[in-house]
Amino acid sequence: MKIPRDLKASQLIKLLGKIDYFETRQAGSHIRLTKKTETTEHHISIPNHDPIKLGTLNSILNDLSQQMKISKQELLALLFE
Repeated sequence: MKIPRDLKASQLIKLLGKIDYFETRQAGSHIRLTKKTETTEHHISIPNHDPIKLGTLNSILNDLSQQMKISKQELLALLFE
């Protein structure tokens, strides 16, 4: 599955809500999302842009896939299908 090219920050935040990320704060044009587990917290910053640049989105997805210990393709399927 390909990475979407026209994804807005608000759409990405809504999609990440499916995997238990929630908005914790906003500083300027960046929104911070957090996922709490039993032992740790994972934070990720999303630029509030329309659309999010492809390289930035790719970096965010890589970080999430490493954190969740799944492949990027599995993450894309989880979020976009």
